[in-house]
Amino acid sequence: MDLVIQLHSHLPWVLGHGDWPHGTDWLSEATLETYLPLVAQLRALRDERVDAPVTLGITPVLANMLAHPSFPGIVEKYAAQRAEAYEQGAAEFEAKGEGDLASVARWHGRHLATLRALWTELGGDVLGAFRELADHERLELTGSAATHGFLPMLGRDESVRFQLRLGFREHRRLLGRDPQGCWLPECAYRPAGWWEPLHHAPHRGMRHGTEIDVAQAGFRYVTLDAPLVAGADKRHRRPPYRAYRIQSPDGSAHVRALVRDPRTAAQVWSADGGYPGDGAYLEFHKQHWPGGLKLWRVTHRAADLGEKLPYWPEVAQAKAREHAGHFATLLGAIAREQHPWGTTLITAPFDTELFGHWWFEGPDFLAALYRALRAQPLIRPTTAGWHLLDNPEAPAIPVAPGSWGAHSDWSTWVGAPVAYMWKRLWPLEDRFWTTVPRALGDERAHHALAQAARTFLLAQSSDWPFIVTMGQATDYGQHRFHAHCADLDRLLDALVPALDGARTFEEADAIAAELATRDDPFPDVLPTLAASLAA
Repeated sequence: MDLVIQLHSHLPWVLGHGDWPHGTDWLSEATLETYLPLVAQLRALRDERVDAPVTLGITPVLANMLAHPSFPGIVEKYAAQRAEAYEQGAAEFEAKGEGDLASVARWHGRHLATLRALWTELGGDVLGAFRELADHERLELTGSAATHGFLPMLGRDESVRFQLRLGFREHRRLLGRDPQGCWLPECAYRPAGWWEPLHHAPHRGMRHGTEIDVAQAGFRYVTLDAPLVAGADKRHRRPPYRAYRIQSPDGSAHVRALVRDPRTAAQVWSADGGYPGDGAYLEFHKQHWPGGLKLWRVTHRAADLGEKLPYWPEVAQAKAREHAGHFATLLGAIAREQHPWGTTLITAPFDTELFGHWWFEGPDFLAALYRALRAQPLIRPTTAGWHLLDNPEAPAIPVAPGSWGAHSDWSTWVGAPVAYMWKRLWPLEDRFWTTVPRALGDERAHHALAQAARTFLLAQSSDWPFIVTMGQATDYGQHRFHAHCADLDRLLDALVPALDGARTFEEADAIAAELATRDDPFPDVLPTLAASLAA
């Protein structure tokens, strides 16, 4: 039975929007805690000749940040600050007679030094490291929508096309290949049919399914949560252990769908019994200031922060190997159970940043898992693309609306706490797309139009409603959403009168230049904008 471990790498655009806690420090943390450790582990597995064919998704907005000229300096400054904080923390705890915590701080300092050496070896080119691994078939790189917009809720088909087509083009530009797979933002899917997600939504009416735009953008497969493909008949649920084709109302089925396995997902994601909550692992929430040093272990699931004990790295690494062995055994058991039914695939998708950032030992777990799988003869690790190539036949099925969020529906991104965002965004969509044809036809407007397109895309990020709904950083999510919307309004307020001949383009160009000092992804956005309009 094939195993596809799918890692979805994504952060919203943070360059130019401060540093701590949700600005560039967020990107630096992900680099040092997730992306570099993942590169290190995949290289080690390569050197050991251990098959570890990860399916790695990198969203276009994240790829643009990793390729940005400012990125190396940002990470190097952050890493130097962290190294100094570990050194000072060790001295502070030693002076207070807390040798256990001083020892942990010194261990973190050595670990960070190893990662900084890898960073130097790579020349800060994290994308290049992943490209190299893909060139040697150690992983498959997949794409996504440009800024991770929540596609089912976008009010106009042009917006969906723009997100997906630009995402495909940016993957080609930055990663040097056309992606087969598309990570639908939040695994969110909308079938063909009547569209009215909120009462009296503009443009309510019949719309085609998400799969049409996915296929037209050039992608061949997506990943969906199990309830979306299970079917309405509770007595005969479709299993998640195979790939399907998404069937459109006209009978066509051009896009294939991998399905998240709920059993393996629970082993990692479950708040009650998931691996990351084990007492041996590094505690995420308790930190020592200055520096935000994480020096304690989870201890036990019910422990409050005052009860946390000092971290033991060797014990945590042994626990990661133990959990990897348990996970490999579970995979083997699923393969044995499914063998009589002829099912062929276990799909295990996760956020990449879970491994290392949220679960510090996660990269160690992944590497240990691939090693442990050598003892599971019924499991063949592979990539999504290789599996689909080896298994071309797949049943065509209708797919229900939903996501991989709470309740497998759209509520996280459209519920009462964030419904106002769509009521703000939908009129902006109309205003933007009404302006686009005229601005494309006047070269004097192209500079401002390109920046308007970038700003429009950034306002659509699914991160803003997610952050607000989850209550993690409500003020930040609200601020970023409203700021991008206000920026777009201000730019269009200057651009439209210029197109009307009522003023020059000087003001619109000045606003565009100002916005580009902080928001400058997607350097060649206009060809895809035109193609999205013309489809």
